[in-house]
Amino acid sequence: MAQVLDPVANAVSRLASLPGSRLLLVLLSVGLGVLVSKFLVRLIGRPVARRVSRQSVAQTIVRGVRVGTILIALLFGLSAAGFQFTDLLVGTAVFSAVIGIILAPIVGNFINGVFILADQPFEIGDMIELENGTTGFVEDITIRYTKIFTLDNTFLVVPNGAMRERDVTNFSAEDERTRRTIDVLVTYESDISEGRQLIERAARDCDAVINGGPDIRVGVARYTASPDCRIHEFGDDGVLLRLRYWVKKPYKLAKVQSDVNTRIRERLTDADVEMAYPHRHLVFDDTSGVARVGGPDDGRPEGERAGDKPTGDETRAGRQSDDRSSTDESSKSDDATGNDGSDHDATGDDATGDDMAGDTATSRDER
Repeated sequence: MAQVLDPVANAVSRLASLPGSRLLLVLLSVGLGVLVSKFLVRLIGRPVARRVSRQSVAQTIVRGVRVGTILIALLFGLSAAGFQFTDLLVGTAVFSAVIGIILAPIVGNFINGVFILADQPFEIGDMIELENGTTGFVEDITIRYTKIFTLDNTFLVVPNGAMRERDVTNFSAEDERTRRTIDVLVTYESDISEGRQLIERAARDCDAVINGGPDIRVGVARYTASPDCRIHEFGDDGVLLRLRYWVKKPYKLAKVQSDVNTRIRERLTDADVEMAYPHRHLVFDDTSGVARVGGPDDGRPEGERAGDKPTGDETRAGRQSDDRSSTDESSKSDDATGNDGSDHDATGDDATGDDMAGDTATSRDER
């Protein structure tokens, strides 16, 4: 063995003594490490994938072997070029301290990536939904980030630190069957029993909905596999019916829910089961004010628009106007009455004078 390694060491020493050869030696060592890493990945890739059930862990092991091989080749090249490991370790420690302060978020993503691989909240190929409503399939899980292939045909790369801090819904964990809920509000005058039966039949008509079979177990609870519609509550506008149904696959939840809603609408319409909606009754009386026809651009102030009650100033002004009108009419009536009395008095005086003149003439004739 020594007879084989000694010529290699002598060749490396002669190469290192040449001008500019140290850098070339380091590059050759790294290139050799890359080739060796590819060979090792091909050699151990399939055995690791067969023995490790989780695809994300298997890919992490293969990546670790690749990076470790290249790192060993780099250290070997630096050592052959004359670098001392003690100086290299001291410089690496100082450099790591500075970089650790600057790149703390990246280091945090590395640590969270290890936690994700250990906790197994989701796996490659699982369908997940993020807290903001984004839904897609897990394409890859690395130490630094998680790659999601969304249903909008786009790739979403989320740092592992953000993945651990937000709520993630996994539709593919153990059992892909997913339960959905639809609320239907019907009037109090409708036949509630018939409405429940029609809603359940509408859900059964969809091929993607599970119709019968053994109960579905979730933890210690068991749920019926058939669509089930029950009275949820009595609202102000009607009776709220809640339909629960199970979907075979979670990949087309929006389409399945749209189909179920369409069939519910058709069945209730054909059976004359009225779907309730909010009703509002507007009552106007004598104290509601005078309604005026107008809009927001009629040029009048906001308080004088249609449907507003008259203000206090308007009411007082109206009353004062009515008082003035009554006073004027009374004055006119008094004037008319005074004039008629004067005419009657004058007529009486004239008649009295004529009688007196007649009496005087009679007295003169008798004498």
